[in-house]
Amino acid sequence: MRVEHQPLLTRNPCTQRHLISFHYGQPGRAGKVYLQASLHADELPGMLALHHLREMLDGAEARGQILGEIVLVPIANPIGLEQTLMHDAMGRFDFNSGENFNRRYPDLAETIKDRLAHELTGDADENRQIIRRAMASALKQIRPTSEIDSMRQAQLLLAHDADFVLDLHCDAQAVVHLYGETPCWSQIEPLARYIGAQASLLASGTGAGSFDEACGQPWWRLAEAFAGRFPIPSGCVAATVELRGEADVDHALARVDAAALYAFLQHRGILAGTPPPMPALLQPATPFDGSLTLRAPCAGLVVFLHKPGAWIERDEPVVHVIDPITGATQVVCSSTRGVMYMRSAIRFAAAGVELCKVAGATALEGGVMVSA
Repeated sequence: MRVEHQPLLTRNPCTQRHLISFHYGQPGRAGKVYLQASLHADELPGMLALHHLREMLDGAEARGQILGEIVLVPIANPIGLEQTLMHDAMGRFDFNSGENFNRRYPDLAETIKDRLAHELTGDADENRQIIRRAMASALKQIRPTSEIDSMRQAQLLLAHDADFVLDLHCDAQAVVHLYGETPCWSQIEPLARYIGAQASLLASGTGAGSFDEACGQPWWRLAEAFAGRFPIPSGCVAATVELRGEADVDHALARVDAAALYAFLQHRGILAGTPPPMPALLQPATPFDGSLTLRAPCAGLVVFLHKPGAWIERDEPVVHVIDPITGATQVVCSSTRGVMYMRSAIRFAAAGVELCKVAGATALEGGVMVSA
């Protein structure tokens, strides 16, 4: 295993942050998998899962069982990890720019599409390499003007040539769930099975400009753009995995998650050995546009009637919002049926605040807005 340090653009002359990556195996053998944790820097369960996965990979390396290339980035966001406000970690938004750390990644498909029209061939495998070289060239030509943009560039330079990309997050209070691209579900489903996802939310691009979309989306978009002209393989599949809630930083859970990731790497042929039998899919995949967000109808004390993972029926009461002055209780019901896969940690809400989400099987009228 080797360790690489990628310096980020510094904001001050006396400080310097680095993106640190751990590299197992050798490039060009049995494929590449890239895993990063805590892009939202206050979401820490994934960081602990990668800690335990590293221990397992160290053993695999000693036994000569790493067949491909594995890159781990346990601290994907050294900028956000340093941000606190009144003793509380604040790792979702950049204090300097106000940007969500998991937004505004470059659109590589759009950047390289015109160039590829003159370079692609009739050979799908050759086109995979042509596209990856074009991506690398486009990324290296970026001249970041902020620390956060230099971090995005560094992450994508590490991940752009991976066959599978995993971005490990968590929610406020949640069960394991994931987000992926609809065209890639057949390759994502084994991951959902191994990690025990209780919701798998799929979309053909949410417009968020998120890290996983920047990695995986260019391939199927380019395949659509050049359909009938050039064969383009599925060069990268990417998924965002939400490892429960922010407070679930627990050795026992992290070991379970690390073992699941290890099994998935065996399934992908990156690690030697027979993977354990693939578990049943806990819930069928549902459209991202079917995810119903329940909001507070008024300000008040929030009392949840269900825990994350509960099955919610249509019109079933989910939350009470209580006005402690008047004593009035507003009952918030679900207009869809499905798993309540996350809920807020807020227990006194202003009107309009997000309370929880239910993974419905049918797309909602008007679609779904990506959260801030």
